Amino acid sequence: MHPGIRLRALLARPEIVVLPGVYDALSARLAQSHGFEALVAGGNAATGVLLGEPDLGQLSMRDYVDHYARIAAATTLPLLVDADTGFGGVHNVQQMVRFFERAGVAGLFMEDQATPKRCGYLAGKAVIPVGEMIGKIHAALDARRDPALIICARTDALGIHGRDEAIERAQRYREAGADMTFVQGADRMEDLRAICEAVPGPQLANVSQAAQIGAQPVAEIERAGAAALMYSITTMLAAARAVDGVLGALRRDGHLGAVGSQLMPIQQYNEIVGLAAKEEAEARYAAHSS
Repeated sequence: MHPGIRLRALLARPEIVVLPGVYDALSARLAQSHGFEALVAGGNAATGVLLGEPDLGQLSMRDYVDHYARIAAATTLPLLVDADTGFGGVHNVQQMVRFFERAGVAGLFMEDQATPKRCGYLAGKAVIPVGEMIGKIHAALDARRDPALIICARTDALGIHGRDEAIERAQRYREAGADMTFVQGADRMEDLRAICEAVPGPQLANVSQAAQIGAQPVAEIERAGAAALMYSITTMLAAARAVDGVLGALRRDGHLGAVGSQLMPIQQYNEIVGLAAKEEAEARYAAHSS
């Protein structure tokens, strides 16, 4: 079954779909072990873990393909991913869709920022004309090999031109055939409610520490009308803080006892990465060589 079919079924339910952000294969397995039903992998997290740099659009399409393929292979959950601006014009968009689909993702969201793009919460953004973005949406829809792949259109117009233009753009992108829309920066509940009321189809919402505002509870975002909610960089920031703390303690105290209580037990880690299954497979295959 195409993973997009499973994600579409989740989006069609009355209750909101919570998408924890994952930044590598291990974090994806951890999220699955906690019972989440779908995942999201974003560009900010990818740039942080792959380059140790802020998200200013410096990763290439092939960087993302390799990154997302590893995450998708590590979990049985459907994965929604960040496709930036589509990495160029309509031909680039079509190549991106085909490569991302082969990587095993359930869906992608593509934004209307001008190149070079920036993280959605950074200043200095600009958006392309509506018609240009609609052309990219049509190109993406035509390129997918399976119609189950979800094409989500994101607009960054809210923080630049205001809510009315953001709503109009989301409406136009939905009319162009996008399966889902995402208005970046709709962090206030009044904005999110207005967008969900005005734009047909499922709406993706985002809770990000980068917004630097009080995080709204899932129940309130669901009442506002969003079909899905992502915590795009939460796990990456949690991991960064944990590693920073452990390294600081090791440097200060000089022995493992200073950080032992902060480490995952090796038995639990081995369960998450599936060591027993790997060892069983080794034994089974070795039996044929004797």
